[in-house]
Amino acid sequence: MKPSIRQKLDLLVDRLDEIDRLLADPGTANDMDQFRKLPRERSEIEPVSVQFTAFRQAENDLAEAEAMLADPDLRDFAEEEIASARARLPELEVELQKLLLPKDPNDEKSVLLEIRAGTGGDESALFAGDLFRMYSRYAERQRWQVEIMSASESDLGGYREIICRIAGSSGFGVYSRLKFESGGHRVQRVPETETQGRIHTSACTVAVMPEADEVEDVNLNPADLRIDTFRASGAGGQHINKTDSAVRITHLPTGIVAECQDGRSQHANKASAMRVLAARIKDVQVRAQQSAIASTRKSLIGSGDRSERIRTYNFPQGRITDHRINLTLYKIAAIMDGDMDELLGALASEHQADLLAELAEQG
Repeated sequence: MKPSIRQKLDLLVDRLDEIDRLLADPGTANDMDQFRKLPRERSEIEPVSVQFTAFRQAENDLAEAEAMLADPDLRDFAEEEIASARARLPELEVELQKLLLPKDPNDEKSVLLEIRAGTGGDESALFAGDLFRMYSRYAERQRWQVEIMSASESDLGGYREIICRIAGSSGFGVYSRLKFESGGHRVQRVPETETQGRIHTSACTVAVMPEADEVEDVNLNPADLRIDTFRASGAGGQHINKTDSAVRITHLPTGIVAECQDGRSQHANKASAMRVLAARIKDVQVRAQQSAIASTRKSLIGSGDRSERIRTYNFPQGRITDHRINLTLYKIAAIMDGDMDELLGALASEHQADLLAELAEQG
């Protein structure tokens, strides 16, 4: 292990001890902001400390076994112990490197998921509905909560656009699992409206935006906002159609717009629109950062490029292909029903491998 990495690990172990002392000190509770941050920092450092302890134990086992080689009676045992320790050390070091990779500060956040129908007309809207169901079923499997914030339904079913919030309890980072889903999703299948059995190609765009913390992430100056109210359109009953309950908020400096009309009151719609607006502004910032980082990498994963076609869903052949990592899975029915762990796990592993390769080049 490189001395610089070992030095960093020693500092983290020392910091863990310091955090434990601070948390045990009653005076720490006087600063509530620090008191809330310390447990979060501890939860990030503890896995590294545990892994480093295992690594040092393997080093000690190797040193003790090498010392036993001088004793003829223990030589066979010592050689077995040496072989075992030498096999464990590289594995433990790789795991430590993974734990030391830069953390995405948004990983533990809930997300706003936005799905828009693209080319393909009604079939695209139907596919948008299928994608929403896929993500909803995956969220259900993770015991996350899904809240529809805005939806524009198509006449034949599905959605022209749908925005929902997906939230998980603390420690279950929704963004960390879904952040690589942003981009163009293409479907190839025979539409329900097709009478001659021809395969059509249509597309949707998906945007996964980390939910903005209004205090820390996005500072919205009221003077920068234009708020318009209007009468909601579409289904919703007499109340929603006869009152100016729909709200559109425009962020003047950026031109970013968010609107909501699905709530039962103007107040509810305004609150939802503000959340969407804050998430969109934060998303622009996140994508700019991702693009700047990605410009130095070859990988498309996490590049922030929403125009990139990332995946094809071919129903006649029963396959899903993610073009960024050249992964094809012949389990389209299961994935569309929310069984996405293999797909999402492969994307996360590839991204992690890219980061490790970059770390090795820097070293």
